[in-house]
Amino acid sequence: MMMNCGAMNATTPSSTSWSASHSSKIPMLLPRAICSTQRMCCGSGVHVDACVSTNVSRNAKDSMVWSGTSPSLYSKQPINKFLLPLRALVTSTSQDVPIASLIGREKVGVLLLNLGGPETLEDVQPFLFNLFADPDIIRLPRLFRFLQKPLAQFISVARAPKSKEGYASIGGGSPLRHITDAQAEELRKSLWEKQVPAKVYVGMRYWHPFTEEAIEQIKRDGITKLVVLPLYPQFSISTSGSSLRLLESIFREDEYLVSMQHTVIPSWYQREGYIKAMANLIGKELETFDHPEQVLIFFSAHGVPLAYVEEAGDPYKAEMEECIDLIMEELEKRKIMNAYTLAYQSRVGPVEWLKPYTDETIIELGKRGVKCLLAVPISFVSEHIETLEEIDVEYKELALKSGIEKWGRVPALGCEPTFISDLADAVIESLPYVGAMAVSNIEARQSLVPLGSVEELLAVYDLKRRELQSPVMVWEWGWTRSAETWNGRAAMLAVLVLLVLEVTTGQGFLHQWGILPFFH
Repeated sequence: MMMNCGAMNATTPSSTSWSASHSSKIPMLLPRAICSTQRMCCGSGVHVDACVSTNVSRNAKDSMVWSGTSPSLYSKQPINKFLLPLRALVTSTSQDVPIASLIGREKVGVLLLNLGGPETLEDVQPFLFNLFADPDIIRLPRLFRFLQKPLAQFISVARAPKSKEGYASIGGGSPLRHITDAQAEELRKSLWEKQVPAKVYVGMRYWHPFTEEAIEQIKRDGITKLVVLPLYPQFSISTSGSSLRLLESIFREDEYLVSMQHTVIPSWYQREGYIKAMANLIGKELETFDHPEQVLIFFSAHGVPLAYVEEAGDPYKAEMEECIDLIMEELEKRKIMNAYTLAYQSRVGPVEWLKPYTDETIIELGKRGVKCLLAVPISFVSEHIETLEEIDVEYKELALKSGIEKWGRVPALGCEPTFISDLADAVIESLPYVGAMAVSNIEARQSLVPLGSVEELLAVYDLKRRELQSPVMVWEWGWTRSAETWNGRAAMLAVLVLLVLEVTTGQGFLHQWGILPFFH
């Protein structure tokens, strides 16, 4: 069915020039491996400064629409002259080495890491308990760390009713396991077709099949070479980092795993196959609109606390911006020159998260006169609660209320053939580095070959994790809305006092209600 955008008025981004100061920055990112040697081109390794004119429009060269605190709406224009050639960065020479010599008699395994999700409404509360019991989600002061599990139990019980409503609206549970299992099977088939007889395993962080379960199966199968592949295109401390920390603790405690050769693909957002697969989906959805050229492409990424990026050096924001530049560059090759923007969703708690926020950006776009919008869930490769409920229901409703008349949404990649084939290539390209210390290998870094072991990656990406504020505050009970800061602090103090009394005395209403039965 075609979507009729209608005539866009004179204030829409496609026809109006917006003013941008010389201090504005266009996030045209160079690959991190090259940034250190190209200071004059990219400064801090994130932005190029000399690209902004004071009166820019969609048809002006090197342009950006909106600056300052407004949503970062871009008009796609050629960016090749600002980027070093990327083909060498996304194509490994490992394919020139006979695959048989890379494998030998080794048993190769691939471990896919993902978040996990409740499969039934009865799973919601225990899933939430596992989520909030993770110190990366709720970080308590050292003095109160013994309260981690009691607090997780309290919050999960409090949040479960609202969360169940969300899962009920998408069919009674998350489809994440089903989709991830399908991706694993398609990846296995692709590897076998490429003459790599590998087994593929799924390890979820917060629900079945847990990472620990996958590791036990890997041991039973006698795997000797393991490629760890988080299903997050961009690396973040809170996603890939959390899964890798768990994996590190499992490896450290197991004699078999200590001696097993492994490597990690920390992120793969630059890979040519992934970029082409995303461009394929976007192009297909644009064709459902009557006037595809007038549609704003709206990339919505999962947010992270700002402190992760500014204080701990989380590369997530830089990788996300570079990823979008590469996708838009691919679309440009296909003569798709739509305006686009990036925002971050799913913030929780009163701490500041990456901006601009998706909900605020949608409202602002409506005020600016945008009539047709195509949402692209850029940090997700599978459908789950944040695409099916948050984007498809909450944000769509907000967009229509804000004056946006036509709404479309690009599906998650799922088992898209180009995407799966490219993941298989990434695994094959990583095989020469299984067990190798490749962190300081510049050639490996430039070909985007996985670098080093779990422990090495965590040392690189997560030096200051324990100094950061928790991304989810203990007083935040709502679905995605935050409480006022001071009221929240008072509530946090009250909760902590209550839990201390409950734990130390073994009495109280939490025990009477059966919320803390394990402390009797």
